[in-house]
Amino acid sequence: MKRTIIFLLFSLCFFIRSNAQCAMCRAVLESEEGQTAAEGINDGIVYLMAIPYILVAGIGYFIYRKYNTLKK
Repeated sequence: MKRTIIFLLFSLCFFIRSNAQCAMCRAVLESEEGQTAAEGINDGIVYLMAIPYILVAGIGYFIYRKYNTLKK
C-alpha cells in the first residue's frame, strides 16, 4: 500500500508539469509575446482534467473501504 501511495504522488508531480493544449489554443497562444497567458491556459486545462479523476478515485476508495470493512 505504501508503494502505491508513493507511486501516485510521484506520478502526480509529473502530471502537473505536462502541457495540455488543443491545437487551436496552441496556435493562438504561440503568437503572444510573454507566454504568461499560455501558462495560465495550460494550468487551467490540467486542473479541469484532474478533478474528475480525483473524484472517481475518491469514490472508488470509499467503496473499496466500505466492502472491506463489511468482510471483517
